[in-house]
Amino acid sequence: MQRRRTGTIAVVSALGMTAVLGGCGLTGDSGEVTLKLVAADYGDSKANSSQGYWDELAKAYEAKNPDVNVDVTVYSWNDVDRKVREMVEAGEAPDLAQIGAYSDYADQGLLYRADDVLSIPVQANFVSQLSTAGQVNGAQYGLPFAASTRVLFYNKALFDKAGITPPKSWDDLADAAEALEAEGVKYPYALPLGPEEAPAETMQWMLSGGGGYTDDVGTYSIDSPQNVTTFTWLRDELVAKGLTGPVAPGKLDRADAFAAFANGEVGMLNGHPTLMKTASDKGVKYGMVPTPGVEGASRNTLGVTDWMTAFKKNGHQKEIGDFLDFVYNDENVLDFSRRYDLLPVTTSASQTMSTAKEDQDLKPFLDELLLSELYPVGKTSWAAVSADIKKRIGQAVAPGASPKEVLGQIQATAMRAGSAE
Repeated sequence: MQRRRTGTIAVVSALGMTAVLGGCGLTGDSGEVTLKLVAADYGDSKANSSQGYWDELAKAYEAKNPDVNVDVTVYSWNDVDRKVREMVEAGEAPDLAQIGAYSDYADQGLLYRADDVLSIPVQANFVSQLSTAGQVNGAQYGLPFAASTRVLFYNKALFDKAGITPPKSWDDLADAAEALEAEGVKYPYALPLGPEEAPAETMQWMLSGGGGYTDDVGTYSIDSPQNVTTFTWLRDELVAKGLTGPVAPGKLDRADAFAAFANGEVGMLNGHPTLMKTASDKGVKYGMVPTPGVEGASRNTLGVTDWMTAFKKNGHQKEIGDFLDFVYNDENVLDFSRRYDLLPVTTSASQTMSTAKEDQDLKPFLDELLLSELYPVGKTSWAAVSADIKKRIGQAVAPGASPKEVLGQIQATAMRAGSAE
């Protein structure tokens, strides 16, 4: 089989991870059936592009199934969702696409349901929160592929210098930020509400205040009293007091916040597993604790997952199902998770990782997964709501702004978008 390679482009996935394009996929005509798979790249260099993972996986599968050829094309996160959309619109949908969203395709009736293609043991093995997030109207169409959670990272050297301990509550966090500011720390608490990370940072804070994007029955509740209280606190206790650094939160992107943390300029911020390597590579000694809540550790945290989807267009239902059962066996799930500092999406692989010595760095994130809540990705309206959050949410914490008014504007967008569902 011939492999083609292209250049590298830095990008960001739905998990909030920096990724790099490593090339195009496998080609060949050795099988009676060819499964076309489009996948996203999770690597941060050409050397660890996801292309390598899929090349190895496809080769191993084809060795056991000589009548099936797996043709894989890997795109950057900047391109993959658009490429799949263009393929679908041209009537050339792939058999499988590992991408950032699934609900629009499910709504159009283009996808196999999970129980159409997966064996019962494989479908039942998904972590329950992730499986539920993959449902539209009670049927699962999105197959979780890679997961992440958030914890609070803090710079140990800066904390020691300020004579403070890791925060457990909002008040602790504000006190720590004031102590760090007094020591001249550039970003006592980095609050990235810029477009790149806005939906994640927003939801993390909403959850810590007992709110969220939706209520218990799944209705948008963006301007709930709990959420208004949360953003009023952020405005008054952090931003107005100059404790979030020289860049306005609405202008601060996650990548810049992470880079500042790795440069020793940030005291605290919410982070996902890839920050561990970024900070360690720069020699920053960091600690991690659960996200602070109103009166102690937050009862819920943000969970994020990307999705595998199976398209009906080419009719390869049996072959798709058999290949996916292979993709989701523990060996392959753990291999992918360990390569890219991600969390397994299956219960059995999660149990293995929770006790494996080599995975202890990821255990704080794994512990949070069972407490996590995900974006309302099963709603076709979520794309419009997420875009509006990116546009507006920074205004909610600006000096003199009205959090209630800004959250109300986003809620109005959500209601309009939701009415079409």
